[in-house]
Amino acid sequence: MSRPEDTLPPDLFYNDSEAQKYTTSSRIQSIQASMTQRCLELLQLPGPSFILDIGCGSGLSGEILDEAGHVWVGMDISASMLAVAIDRDTTGDLLLADMGQGVPFRAGTFDAAVSVSAVQWLCNAESSDVSPQGRLSRFFDGLYASLKRGGKAVLQFYPKNELQRTMITGAAVKAGFGAGLLEDDPETKNRKVYLVLTVGSGGELSGLDITDAVQGMEGVEVVDERRRHTATKRGETTKEWILRKKDRDRRKGKVVKKDSKYTGRKRKIQF
Repeated sequence: MSRPEDTLPPDLFYNDSEAQKYTTSSRIQSIQASMTQRCLELLQLPGPSFILDIGCGSGLSGEILDEAGHVWVGMDISASMLAVAIDRDTTGDLLLADMGQGVPFRAGTFDAAVSVSAVQWLCNAESSDVSPQGRLSRFFDGLYASLKRGGKAVLQFYPKNELQRTMITGAAVKAGFGAGLLEDDPETKNRKVYLVLTVGSGGELSGLDITDAVQGMEGVEVVDERRRHTATKRGETTKEWILRKKDRDRRKGKVVKKDSKYTGRKRKIQF
């Protein structure tokens, strides 16, 4: 059976009829509720929080966030899905947006983020001038910037293969996240992968370190590639590395000095 993301782009696949069918399926409602509850369990939030629901669809996950006492904003690429959410009187604010183009919110807006069955869509490119790596990079860079210091995100996704799994986790680490992977039911066809992310440390939402947050859970795999990326600098020159770091800090809302012809230039020894 072909995967939905291999047939059409999400905004075309989830048309009016598919959006209705998806929302009214009791099986999908049950699965969506279970996975959203699992995301909240892994987030370990200290209390009511402001949460971004990425790929919110028709608001099924939002209902679980409501029940847990959280305030949420949802973004999705499918106008049909969002129309169903509006018809269902969803409480969250809704935004029509493509997460592969970034997360268009002010830096430090959200306490946390969740996503259910959406991130794997970023691994498909609909045209030759768009790459999965570029879409993943824009998404994770934008998500990192939109979360508060000490914020967390849990993204449930279905990787097609090991390559997709590595692409997704690698893009998250490259954006600056502390990252851990958790698999539920790893030996069955119902295997579900959760990417648990943290933004820095400190603050009331920091809770446990990412390693401790998933420690002892069956199927855990802590992703720790940041040192490797820093040490190798991905083959960049010193100036390229500095410019990339400054650009990322700008997206996080930090004040950064303007670039100039002297940026990254080796200074002569003076006496």
